[in-house]
Amino acid sequence: MKKQWLLTPETTNSQIDTLLKELMSYSRKNDNATVDAYRIFAQLLLQRNISNVKEAIQFNTLQFDQLHDPYLMKDMSMAVNRIVKAKETHEKIMVYGDYDVDGTTSVALMVSFLQPLFPNLVYYIPDRYSEGYGVSFQSVDYAEKEGVSLIIALDCGIKANDKIDYANEKNIDYIICDHHTPGAILPKATAILDPKREDCAYPYKELSGCGIGFKLCQALQSSLKLDFDLSSLVDFMAISIACDIVPLTGENRVLAALGLEKINTSPRPSIKALLGEMVPNSMVRISHLVFQIGPKINAAGRIESGKTAVDMLLSEEQAKVNTFATQINTFNSERKEKDKSITDEALEMIQSNPKLHHKNTNVLFQPEWHKGVVGIVASRVIEKYYKPTIILTQSSEGIIGGSVRSVKGFDVYKALEQCTDHMVQFGGHKYAAGLTLRNDQLEGFIAQFESVVTEQMEVERFTESISYHAEIALEHITPLLKTLVDKLEPFGPQNMTPTFITKNVIDSGKSRAVGGDKSHLKLEITDPNSGVTVPAIAFGLGHLESEVQSGQAMDLAYTIDINYWNNREILQLMVKDIQFTDRQ
Repeated sequence: MKKQWLLTPETTNSQIDTLLKELMSYSRKNDNATVDAYRIFAQLLLQRNISNVKEAIQFNTLQFDQLHDPYLMKDMSMAVNRIVKAKETHEKIMVYGDYDVDGTTSVALMVSFLQPLFPNLVYYIPDRYSEGYGVSFQSVDYAEKEGVSLIIALDCGIKANDKIDYANEKNIDYIICDHHTPGAILPKATAILDPKREDCAYPYKELSGCGIGFKLCQALQSSLKLDFDLSSLVDFMAISIACDIVPLTGENRVLAALGLEKINTSPRPSIKALLGEMVPNSMVRISHLVFQIGPKINAAGRIESGKTAVDMLLSEEQAKVNTFATQINTFNSERKEKDKSITDEALEMIQSNPKLHHKNTNVLFQPEWHKGVVGIVASRVIEKYYKPTIILTQSSEGIIGGSVRSVKGFDVYKALEQCTDHMVQFGGHKYAAGLTLRNDQLEGFIAQFESVVTEQMEVERFTESISYHAEIALEHITPLLKTLVDKLEPFGPQNMTPTFITKNVIDSGKSRAVGGDKSHLKLEITDPNSGVTVPAIAFGLGHLESEVQSGQAMDLAYTIDINYWNNREILQLMVKDIQFTDRQ
């Protein structure tokens, strides 16, 4: 189905003209190319609710002193007081986190901060298969055996009422640092740090789980007047923010920017190893964290144990880091193989079942599928069939578990809330969730989920869309424009990399399919009016080779990137979609 291109959000020419006039006063040039670049930049700023130069400077100045007071968070004083008491009475504490990137970086961050205060602390990552997501009964038993009297749970726990009750029976206290949506009744923990609590007035609601842990460290440092450099932890924050797909606004944007700066200037050995061989002369950006570090950290938890990822993140000795890196790369290779084979099976199930073609959801169950990759597979299926998707597998005897992924604009968490009678439990976010159900609930769940999604849809069918920020000509693509665009980094949800469209361009005659399976396009695009030619790459669009080469006029949606080649920087387009003019 043809994708919709939506200008989001719109701005007026008068707004652009007013801001452009201010911006040009800061430029030393006034030629047409400079004015054109700053006009586009003005539009991008306005789309981010920045209407004057002062606000633009503030947007581009990211410093620690812009962070909120951690004590504005509900229960922060109680959390700090409980940890201080544990220190004074020499209690043994346990740091607990989920097995994904947010959970493992949270644990690495908290252990790094607390270990000088609690030399005998232990940390725990649950097993994805025997314990599942979040706080587990097994971990409470382990804590009791180890003589732990306080557990700090990170990126989980907000719905673990029964596990917290179990811990309370054993006189083990919990401090919950979570960022997921709470249930109707909060767990009976010593302190619950979660900005999404209805009674929490903390001004920024979108921190990652690692971010909540960081705020606790910030409060502890302030209260205990510790000689600890919090900036040493911001690399963990950047990875967490990037890979947990939280909004790149407010505190997240500040912490991500500071974390990227640390990674680019003084990366710890573990992160350097996870990044591998970077493109020469390039800076590490959010996308590198998402696509190069995130999958490797996740692979540890998917294939073996998330504790391996924490062990690596905390390692300072190069020999140990190299050993862990080899293990994690092996896990990641295995994850890729399982991901591909299960995705192929899932797509074949849909293709061979005509009934699914008419549904507004895809809910697929195969008992033998590997639980560790079902979330990835759900995302892959959405790339082919654009509708809310759930991939399920047999989790344990009589219990099915799986992952949910949604499409743009549809709140799958709210949909799941209306299916609680057909599930054991669920949790997550607007666009991604996890769930478990009994085998005998499966049929009823599939029917109810389809019914709820259909009822909540705002249009007849889900249509994939691309939000673009400005329509420009090829001649506007200059080093100055790229420099101005980069001032808006770091990019992520709610501060996306600017996407542009250019209409009525043609192939210069050099475009061709590339890659081992010819699935990508290497393009050279020409504006027949101006004669300007720009190189481009279009991943996954190799099937359009013959149409591109035919000379048809086409419209492109793309971002602007730099290709490093033979020690040269060449501007190129990263094409997201191609639409041919004669099909309009």
